[in-house]
Amino acid sequence: MVNEKSTQCIDKIGVFGGTFDPVHIGHTQSAEAVAQELNLKKVLFIPAHIPPHKSDMTSAPTASAEQRSIMVELACKENRLFDCDKRELQRQQHSYTVDTLIELKQEFPDQSLCFIIGMDSLHTFTRWHRYQEILTLCNLVVNRRPNYKLSQMNEATKKLLLKHQIHNINELNNTNNGAIFFAKPLNIDISSTQIRYNLQRNKPCQSQVFPSVLDFINKNKLYR
Repeated sequence: MVNEKSTQCIDKIGVFGGTFDPVHIGHTQSAEAVAQELNLKKVLFIPAHIPPHKSDMTSAPTASAEQRSIMVELACKENRLFDCDKRELQRQQHSYTVDTLIELKQEFPDQSLCFIIGMDSLHTFTRWHRYQEILTLCNLVVNRRPNYKLSQMNEATKKLLLKHQIHNINELNNTNNGAIFFAKPLNIDISSTQIRYNLQRNKPCQSQVFPSVLDFINKNKLYR
C-alpha cells in the first residue's frame, strides 16, 4: 500500500547503494537518467562496507572499502547532482539498507527518499532485512531492463508489486513512501564483474569507467 500522500509536489533525493567494485559508467548513467526523469534534487552514492549478501569469500568485494569509496568520490565529481556518502563505511558490522534509510530520513525529514535498485535486487527484495520497514522510509525506483516482463518475477515479488507499484510519475511526485516505480529502461550493458575480468586480462575498459577511476585502479594495481 502506498503511504503518506500529499497535495503538493515533494522534493526528492535519490539514494543509490552498492558495492561499486568498481563504480562504472553504467552506474552513473542510470543515476543520471533517474534523476532527470524524477527531477531529483541530488543522488547519494552510498558504498557498502560489508554487504550482507556478499560476505562469503567468493563474492566479497575485491577492493577495500576505502578504495571503493575513493573511486565513487571520483565518479561523483562528474555530475554536480552526485554526492558520495560514506556513512556505511563507519560501521563495523553488515551494512543494512534499513539502518541507512532511518538515518537519512532523520537528516532529510522534508524530502522523499527514492531508493534506486536494479532488477536483480528487486527479485530478492522480499528477503532483505526488515524489507517492510524499508518501504515506510522511501519509495523504490527500479532500473528495469528492456523487454521486462512481470511474468519473470517470483510470486513474492509479484504480490509486493500488486500492493505497492504505481505507474504514474505524478502520483510518485506526491508520495512520501511505500511506492514502487519502474524507471524508463536503459540499454546499458556494463557490469563490475566484466570490468574486473577485463582488467585481470589486460583488456581495455576505457569506455566503461571514467578516466579518473581507471587511473586510480591502475596506480593501485587493483583487480590484477
